[in-house]
Amino acid sequence: MSNITGLELSSRKIDYLKYLFGKEGSIRTTQISKQLQVDPSTATKTLQELNAEGYVDHIPYRGVKLTDIGREYAEFSIRRHRILSLMLSHYGIKGEDACREVSRFESKVSKEAIDRICKSMGHPTTSICGLISHKECENHSDNKC
Repeated sequence: MSNITGLELSSRKIDYLKYLFGKEGSIRTTQISKQLQVDPSTATKTLQELNAEGYVDHIPYRGVKLTDIGREYAEFSIRRHRILSLMLSHYGIKGEDACREVSRFESKVSKEAIDRICKSMGHPTTSICGLISHKECENHSDNKC
């Protein structure tokens, strides 16, 4: 993984990346604004910021798609969400409640902390939210993850 700390983006921008992650090709701004329940002008402004930061390619009136770094950040964000949701479920918080709680603070948890939590949990492969990727730490014994 490149030099991502996990703290670069706001939770709102992370929502955009996570939404775009599962999509093929360019996605129209209006589709994004409907899904994320924001005004189209707000979506356009946020996408312009993400474009300037290198996370998306945004072509006005054509659509938007993730760049390589945007895809990498989205993958990490999904992994972070799933690990934190699993962690909360271990403390008795049920499925959807755990996901909702994690959504409130996940953008404040660094990659380093997530890697340590993942390691302490034995590198789980499944969370209450889905599969947990370990692509960036394929060799668990190297203490990177």
